[in-house]
Amino acid sequence: MSELSKRSTVYFEPEIHHALRMKAANAHISVSEVVNEAVRLALREDQEDLGAFEERADEPTLSYDELLKDLGKHGKL
Repeated sequence: MSELSKRSTVYFEPEIHHALRMKAANAHISVSEVVNEAVRLALREDQEDLGAFEERADEPTLSYDELLKDLGKHGKL
């Protein structure tokens, strides 16, 4: 662990903790490394989602009612 690492206490369900330990042992890495990579992946996904929202911000919106009417109009319902 680097000097810049921060320590945190995280509580896992017993089954999740067991799976993490097994995954770490199988990959010859620490549980911390498994958790860090999972968090990085989740944050990257959030970043991608936010980017997609920004790209589509100027698109017209359609209410649920309008969507149902349009689907009915085109024989989709």
